[in-house]
Amino acid sequence: MKMYLNSIFADPERTARLIDIAQSSFLPLLKGAIFVTIPLTIITFIVGLLLAILTALARISHVKVLQYIARVYVSAIRGTPLLVQLFIIFYGLPTVGIIIDSYLAAVIGFSLSVGAYASEIIRAAILSTPKGQWEAGYSIGMSYTQVLRRIILPQAARVSIPPLSNSFISLVKDTSLASLVLVTEMFRKAQEIASSNYEFLLVYSEAALIYWVICFFLSIVQQMMEKKLDRYV
Repeated sequence: MKMYLNSIFADPERTARLIDIAQSSFLPLLKGAIFVTIPLTIITFIVGLLLAILTALARISHVKVLQYIARVYVSAIRGTPLLVQLFIIFYGLPTVGIIIDSYLAAVIGFSLSVGAYASEIIRAAILSTPKGQWEAGYSIGMSYTQVLRRIILPQAARVSIPPLSNSFISLVKDTSLASLVLVTEMFRKAQEIASSNYEFLLVYSEAALIYWVICFFLSIVQQMMEKKLDRYV
């Protein structure tokens, strides 16, 4: 790194060229983050969260078949790399006649991953609710669904928000893997720019900086949410 920096500052023309590359690449990278990376993160997190709730409820249900299906799903997703899952969806399924658009493949892959990991967070949050809460709901004539919706899930949501926020921040970074299934998100843009000017260190560092800023902002929002929730504990 020291030799790299010395070579830059020792050559004014190279310095000017790198500044020009950094300036010209910033806007395309930022657009990739705003219009692809962030929407992809939000969409997959919402879909994954809905899947996580259903999976968590299946895990705690008394229906053995649902329990088994949910366990196999969670075990399979958590036991295999996300990159491999994306490759199976985008590159593997077409070999058996199932062709999926790159963006949809990324949404499916990330949603399945979020659903599996978040389901364990939600399941633990539900199980942490005192049994007396269930009994209190039943004692006033509520059904299982009513107790779950009106009493248990609101309490579980408060407990699960901090770890789910961490999952969301991690998902922002994980979306960079979508570049490997041809989704033109921010890191894919960085690859395209770097391949044209061969300044890989500069462009990738610039992309890393944007990821850092996004995650830093999200961590601030997370802290604010946690402080707000602490008032009701």
